[in-house]
Amino acid sequence: MKKLRVELGERSYDILFERGLVARAGEFVRSRGGKVFVVTDSNVAPLYLGAVVRSLQGAGLEVRSVTLPAGEKTKSFSSLPALYSLALSFGLTRADTVVTLGGGVIGDLGGFFAASYMRGVSFVQMPTSLLAQVDSSVGGKVGVDLPEGKNLVGAFHQPACVLIDPDTLKTLPDAFIADGMGEVIKYGCIKDRELFERLEGINGSKEKLFEHIEEIIFSCVDIKREIVEKDEKESGERKLLNFGHTYGHALEKLNNFEISHGLAVAAGMREVTLISQRRGQTQAGCAERIERVCRAFGLNTDIKADRDAIVAAMRNDKKSSGKGLDIVLLKDIGSAFVYPASPEYFRS
Repeated sequence: MKKLRVELGERSYDILFERGLVARAGEFVRSRGGKVFVVTDSNVAPLYLGAVVRSLQGAGLEVRSVTLPAGEKTKSFSSLPALYSLALSFGLTRADTVVTLGGGVIGDLGGFFAASYMRGVSFVQMPTSLLAQVDSSVGGKVGVDLPEGKNLVGAFHQPACVLIDPDTLKTLPDAFIADGMGEVIKYGCIKDRELFERLEGINGSKEKLFEHIEEIIFSCVDIKREIVEKDEKESGERKLLNFGHTYGHALEKLNNFEISHGLAVAAGMREVTLISQRRGQTQAGCAERIERVCRAFGLNTDIKADRDAIVAAMRNDKKSSGKGLDIVLLKDIGSAFVYPASPEYFRS
């Protein structure tokens, strides 16, 4: 078993990596005792919920689960009242534990439920998608979407631990692998040139990707761990993790959240890098390399969008302030910086 530790004082926690962890959840939740409330979705429940519940019950824990509809639209306020009611009827207290079993939507929504229920209960992340394993399950960002934009309501609520089982990726449709690759490519762009070049060499081959998937996941999570330790609440370096996200979130909103997050981020990375290249802020050729590697992994970065609508959507971005909008640019592949601009930058 591989392990990383996120050092945040009293909020420190372990990230564990091992095949088969889904069926061993009880070993790592048992020490918390009491009751466990499992939140999952309709895609994941038929595959893994039974094994997780059996493991938790085998560890002597009392378990209740709730299965929500799969998809981004579940990540909304309308999903929360039912969770609060079910938790109360179960007798869940602040001494108990929430387990989020699923991808980024379930991790974000379930984490926000845990942060807000009785002003905060412990939760364990069990990410089952590539996107959640390499990114959203780590770092404590939890929340829900509003009609006006993505992730506009939320909290910083660090998990008690994160259990990453790479075997769950075997059951993902190709579209979900592509979705996760948007975030993997992001890490190569902002911090790890060697990772980016490895992805270029894999050139979209699913067979080659899965030969290296465990080390790729570990590399991405290790980058995020290091950044979160330095800047837990995104006042500085953690902003680098938003590369491609400002434009990407606007695209998601304009498409009624019907395009995947990874695809939107891929389009955002390409678009902002094309602009920064034209302005002489980024080494020539970076945007083209990003586009090639994204397309190789099934991410079409050329998503048409009305420029005025994009700029308008960005004005509600959570990264916006009275001073403007912090966007992330590349100096070169593997080297990123935060640039104070405004949504008008994207008219360039």
